[in-house]
Amino acid sequence: MTIITSSLQAVKKRIATAAKDACRQPDEIKLLAASKTNPAEQVRAAWDAGQTIFGENYLQEALEKIFALSDLPIEWHFIGPIQSNKTKRIAENFSWVHSVDRKKIADRLSRDRPETLPPLQICLQVNVSGEDTKSGVSPKLTSDLATYVAGLPHLRLRGLMAVPELTTATALQRSQFHMLREIYDQLRQDGFDLDTLSMGMSEDMDIAIAEGATIVRVGTAIFGPRRYPIPEELAAARTNR
Repeated sequence: MTIITSSLQAVKKRIATAAKDACRQPDEIKLLAASKTNPAEQVRAAWDAGQTIFGENYLQEALEKIFALSDLPIEWHFIGPIQSNKTKRIAENFSWVHSVDRKKIADRLSRDRPETLPPLQICLQVNVSGEDTKSGVSPKLTSDLATYVAGLPHLRLRGLMAVPELTTATALQRSQFHMLREIYDQLRQDGFDLDTLSMGMSEDMDIAIAEGATIVRVGTAIFGPRRYPIPEELAAARTNR
């Protein structure tokens, strides 16, 4: 048994335990392996261990892996900040995008999605922590963005995503996940056909599952510590939004 295989088993067991504690079924929660900074060989090893959904944050790195692993029917999700000049390649190569936070990006993804492909599955990233340095639409503007995205061709609005504040304060983490769940529930009450809450990572997936997560984005608990430095395009994303 490889390290990645045993790590995946441990993560799935953790998801099952958290689901049971929250009176939920484990199959309600999808595991997305966040593979940023990990090489294609590691992704292939995770695939061989049964993982089929992978998330990438940096476009150039992701495209190299998608090409190297083109023999595998991987479901690729883009989960990082989106620069306007990167939407075409994202729309062409991914099944899901979790990080739409403004109309301009949604417009470009819709325009750039090839008509030969199914609609691009979209989550809106909400800035539940209110941090100036973090991407995401303001909670109070989420409904307006959802209305706009739901009306675009070639896109299908599926739900919401958040990256809460990095903190050891469990109550604060839970309150931010709860905020996202409340926004999600309100949008559903307002008639939006949503089914996805993308929240929770290696450190906090248990709390996220308790608050209703349907996708958890787990990297370190599967692949081990991140391989840094971060690609240069992350720095560019911070200045070219």
